Amino acid sequence: MFTGLRSLVARGRRFGRPLRNARPFSSSWQQREGDNFTLAYARSLSHRLPLLYLVVVFDMLLVAFRFRHIAPVWLIAPGPMFLGGFALWRAYYWRPAAVERRATAVLRRDLASMSWLGAFASFLFALWGMALYVHGDWEAQSFIHYIFAVTLFSGILGLGHSPMTALRIAIATTIPTTGQILFSGHPNAVMVVLVQVVVTTLLLLITNGHHRDFVRLELSRQQLTRREREAARLAQENLLQATIDPLTGGLNRRAILDRLAEDIERSGRGVQRAWLALIDLDGFKHINDTYGHAAGDAVLQAVANRLGGMERVRCSGRLGGDEFAVVLDASLDHAAAFAIGTALSDSLRAPVLHGGAVLRFSGSIGVHRMDGRSVSDCLERADAALYKAKELSDGAVVVFSPDDEAELQDRAAITRLFNESNLADRLKLVYQPILDAESGGVIGLEAFVRWSPDGERWLAPGQFMSLAEATGRTGELTRTVMARALAECPAWKYGRWLAINLSPRDVMRTGTAEALARLVEDHGAPPHSIILEVTERALLEDPKRAEAQLLAFRARGFRIALDDFGAGWSSLNQVHSLPLDMIKIDQELSRALATDPGARSLVGTIVSLAWQLGIDCTIEGVEDEAQASTARALGIRLMQGYHLGRPQPAAEALALIADNALSLRA
Repeated sequence: MFTGLRSLVARGRRFGRPLRNARPFSSSWQQREGDNFTLAYARSLSHRLPLLYLVVVFDMLLVAFRFRHIAPVWLIAPGPMFLGGFALWRAYYWRPAAVERRATAVLRRDLASMSWLGAFASFLFALWGMALYVHGDWEAQSFIHYIFAVTLFSGILGLGHSPMTALRIAIATTIPTTGQILFSGHPNAVMVVLVQVVVTTLLLLITNGHHRDFVRLELSRQQLTRREREAARLAQENLLQATIDPLTGGLNRRAILDRLAEDIERSGRGVQRAWLALIDLDGFKHINDTYGHAAGDAVLQAVANRLGGMERVRCSGRLGGDEFAVVLDASLDHAAAFAIGTALSDSLRAPVLHGGAVLRFSGSIGVHRMDGRSVSDCLERADAALYKAKELSDGAVVVFSPDDEAELQDRAAITRLFNESNLADRLKLVYQPILDAESGGVIGLEAFVRWSPDGERWLAPGQFMSLAEATGRTGELTRTVMARALAECPAWKYGRWLAINLSPRDVMRTGTAEALARLVEDHGAPPHSIILEVTERALLEDPKRAEAQLLAFRARGFRIALDDFGAGWSSLNQVHSLPLDMIKIDQELSRALATDPGARSLVGTIVSLAWQLGIDCTIEGVEDEAQASTARALGIRLMQGYHLGRPQPAAEALALIADNALSLRA
């Protein structure tokens, strides 16, 4: 035992310093300091020490019972009475409930005294046992060996979180027992002492390892606790920052929506309902594109300041981009809400000076009294009013009315019908001829789709395509239209081509080219006789992906036409990089062709560009002879419009092609 203890002590001297200053020894055997460690040690020991003390009491009772007829009573009694009583008191003192109530300073004192008290009590227990030892025969002495081994080993293992206490108990127990056993004349004395020393040393090393593991785990737990506290602090800061728009310094979308929810909740308790105004800036994109994003940021900051300074405004903030929300006083009536909206619009017309530039813009405003059942209901109605205001003019103000509510409900009903309907049963196609102005012959047909919610009203794509996008049915719609057009109007059999319109989502969707190619193959149509018409909108959203998709269509033999050209294209120079076969001039330019020199100049530029690129050019929306004559004068050969032929069913369109072919031969 002494050899093992000396090896433990020697570990503290390997660095040339006394044991009391040896860092490896102290850190391994002594408990760590700090309030967190004090609490951890105390809580852990409170679940172990009471059980260990009960083991000691039980072992004392066993020894006393075994020696009841061998040793004098006055020698037997002190163990169970005094040492046992002390153990029971300590077991009660270290019960978990009591430890949890003690102050940290008291627990620190208890841990410091526990080591010496345990060692002293163990020494007395060993002396008492050795005093009884001499009265017993070899069998009784063997019993003492067994009891002391069990008690000592249990104590060492149970004190894994206080290794210094375990070490002192081991020393205090081993010193009086080793000598007594060796000189007792017991036949197994040497083996007993050897086993006790070796096992005690190993158990002490195990206890030391348990303590190191405990320290590492506790340090990890403390670090995790600190991180959790830091995370909670940062979360609180982020929560505060989450309500502020970093660009304008006003409320952001989250804060505005929370405020709307609060107002709606109050209105449910009988409080008068406030007004919600949504503002969308007119001309903001032009400012960003022309003067840069710094100028756009300056505009957004100016708008936030102006809205915050208006009277009768409860709160305001930016929902995102160039869209703002304003909550107006509930006391306003319809006329007053419109007046405040007009005042807001007028305040936004004031120019913003930035870097020597004068930035001019306006704001369209939709106003709605928040009588909806939810925030989304109110936003939907204010947004409907805003959409209507933007259609009127820049800077217009619209207050949501009962008529608007009826229109909104009607649109919602139509949306449900569209979402639930079988498209094949609710669609019909009409075909408009495209003429060669030089020969007067029909060279192709463009398919137009109509959808009916009730079998009586037939809506044009401009009225229901947004429903297809909202319900995710654009792909299904395109495939249905393509299949029906190929089945009922085989224009290629007459040497003519058939034009089909694609939505922006069709253009961008992976797999569209393959799906349409299969349909064309199934109907026996040559792909080059099919022209797929795409709009500028599809190309502007993601030019690189759009170009890749158009190349995929071309790789399968389709021809590509750029529809509505001139309606919003930002640069004519971008056309040359696209795989196009035709440009179709927007009908708005067609209507202005005969009267507007600017429109004629732009159309002339487009025709020249198409000629240079070697692609066809078609003009849409030709409604009178003046437009047709002007277009011919500008060199446009392909035309379509009501003046030349209205959309008609497939049978009539095919009959028109046949009649036109006969008249040309005649």
